[in-house]
Amino acid sequence: MKKDKQKYKGFTSITEAHRLLGLPAPRHPLITLMNAEQTVAVSDELAGKHVLHFYKISYQPPMSPKLRYGQQYYDFDEGGLLFAAPGQVIGEDNRDEPPPRICSEQTLIIHPDFLLGYPLAKKIKQYHFFSYAVNEALHLSEGEKETILSIFSMIEAELNSRIDDLSQDVIISQLELLLNFSQRFYKRQFITRKVVNNDLLAKLEDLVDTYFNSDASLRNGLPTVHYFSDQLNISPSYLSDMLRSLIGQNAQQYLHEKLINKAKEKLSTTSLSVSEIAFELGFEHSQSFSKLFKSKTSQSPIEFRAAFN
Repeated sequence: MKKDKQKYKGFTSITEAHRLLGLPAPRHPLITLMNAEQTVAVSDELAGKHVLHFYKISYQPPMSPKLRYGQQYYDFDEGGLLFAAPGQVIGEDNRDEPPPRICSEQTLIIHPDFLLGYPLAKKIKQYHFFSYAVNEALHLSEGEKETILSIFSMIEAELNSRIDDLSQDVIISQLELLLNFSQRFYKRQFITRKVVNNDLLAKLEDLVDTYFNSDASLRNGLPTVHYFSDQLNISPSYLSDMLRSLIGQNAQQYLHEKLINKAKEKLSTTSLSVSEIAFELGFEHSQSFSKLFKSKTSQSPIEFRAAFN
């Protein structure tokens, strides 16, 4: 039986979004800044899940009840910043009750084509918070909120002024300023959440140890970042950035280190062949195991065993 592909609605252009919402045409066809009233209209039009075709940066004012945060921990009560990237499916998928109306005070929508020809088109993919989950929002202090809103105001003023041959350059610079401050504030957030994140790290350690000490590798293959982020109820990107702030490694590097340590244990304490150890660790081919082991230790598994003995 052929499965029907689930189709999600969504606006494919900013001009289309303005037209369908009964808004005046955007001052620029590739970028717009919406206020609270307009974002409610967007929320109503796109009730349920939908595909995002743009970069989206939203400032949420202090809310009651608050947006659910994954670890139920808040740094500040001055509102938060949410990010999303093109291609993401966002929204709720609950047909029994309507989705909550979440009103953003300011929402910046940027078509990817607006960035073409600028280094930011490539650099924007390096800002991992665009792939964080909604419950991993950036919570702002009073001072941070003022900084972010002042940049929104600068972008709004530029969009509302006469468009000339320098307008795009100016707005791109303002976008970079907004993203760089957001990066700084997220790094602060990882520091202020150090205690909470250390608890997460301890849980991750237990999950990884359990994975390698059970038959999970035999059943599921090599452990993945997605698997453990699901277990911890956080996004893969957030997990990587959290680990980088705590131990200087991203999630993949952390898992590789755990994998190599387990391989060393098996090579030094058992008589299993290299192929058997590779299979127990979740590798489909022993050559892949040997290649990874040598890249991390500068020795092949056989050389390590010989040197250890």
